[in-house]
Amino acid sequence: MKISTYLTCITVAALHVVCIPNACATNTVNDSLTMENVNNAQQLEMVDENASPAAILRAQILLDRAHFSPGEIDARYGTNMRNAISAYQQAKHVERSGVIDVATWSLLNKDDLPVLSNYTITSADTAGPYVAIPSTMLAKSKLTELAYSSSIELLGEKFHINPTLLQQLNIAENLKRAGTVIIIPNVLSPEPIPAAEKIVVDRSDASVSLLDASGNIIARFPASTGSQHDPLPTGNWLIQGIAKNPVFNYNPKLFWDASAGSAKAKIAPGPNNPVGLAWIDLSKEHYGIHGTPEPSKIAKTESHGCIRLSNWDVMTLSASVSTNMSAILQE
Repeated sequence: MKISTYLTCITVAALHVVCIPNACATNTVNDSLTMENVNNAQQLEMVDENASPAAILRAQILLDRAHFSPGEIDARYGTNMRNAISAYQQAKHVERSGVIDVATWSLLNKDDLPVLSNYTITSADTAGPYVAIPSTMLAKSKLTELAYSSSIELLGEKFHINPTLLQQLNIAENLKRAGTVIIIPNVLSPEPIPAAEKIVVDRSDASVSLLDASGNIIARFPASTGSQHDPLPTGNWLIQGIAKNPVFNYNPKLFWDASAGSAKAKIAPGPNNPVGLAWIDLSKEHYGIHGTPEPSKIAKTESHGCIRLSNWDVMTLSASVSTNMSAILQE
C-alpha cells in the first residue's frame, strides 16, 4: 500500500468563532445546561435557531450517536447541525426541513440512553505528554510528536465536544485532575455502522457520506472540501490505502499560499499533525480524506483541495472503508 508522499491539505482561512449561547463572556455554564435538563429535554420542542441550548445539545448528541455527525458538539444550532438534521431526515424518509420536529424527535428518541453522563478522569488522560504547538511548519518539524496541547483538548476530542463548552459544564481546573468525576456527552453509539459500499463527498452541503449497497446513507460527517484555488477534484476515484497516525511531508511547492523561502518539512504524527489522526488515500495523486487539529473549523474554512474531517469522524470513517472502495467526489 502506497500512501501519498506529499499531502496537500491545510486550513486556508479561519471563519468561525465558537460561542455558547448566553455564556460567551463568562466561564459559567448556561443555566439550562444541567445534566437533568439536557437528558430530559422535551421532544415537543422544535430544534431550530430559536431552541433552548439544552434541546440543541440533546439533539446534537443523539445525531452523533446515530452516525449523522453535527461536527463539534457546542450547543449551537448552526449550518453543520442543520445539514446533519436534513441528511438524517432524508435517510429516515421524513420531510427534510433541517429542524427537529416531533417526527424527527420520535426517531432520535428511539435511542433512550442518557445523552450526558459522568466520566472519571484517568491518569492516562492527565499524563500527557502535552506540548505547545508552534505555528510554522519548520517549528513543528522539530517536535518528536504533535501531541495534544492539554488534557482539556484531549477530553474534548474524546467526547466530540468543544473545549469551551466542556469547561462550562464542569469546573475547568478539575479537567486536569485524575480521579475527578466530570460531565461529558455520552457519544458511544448503541448501534454500529452497517456495511458500507462507497463514499460520497458532496461539496454542496460540505459532507462525506457512507452509502450501503442500496444507495442509502448510513453515516454522514461534515467536511471542508477544497477552495477556489484548490477545488475539489470531482469524479469517481478509489481508496488506495488507509494510514493511521500519519507523518505529514510538507512540500511548499504544492501550496499556492506558502511563504516565500519555505522549505520542505517532515511533521511527526499526532492529533495536532496537520492531517490529524488518519489519512485515507485517494487514487487522485496528493489527495485524500484526513483529520484536523481544529475541529471547530470543519465546513467553516476552506482546504487545499483535500477533504478534512474532525479527528473522531475520520477515525470512524477509516474503520468503515477499505482499499479499492469507490469514492465519488461531487459538487
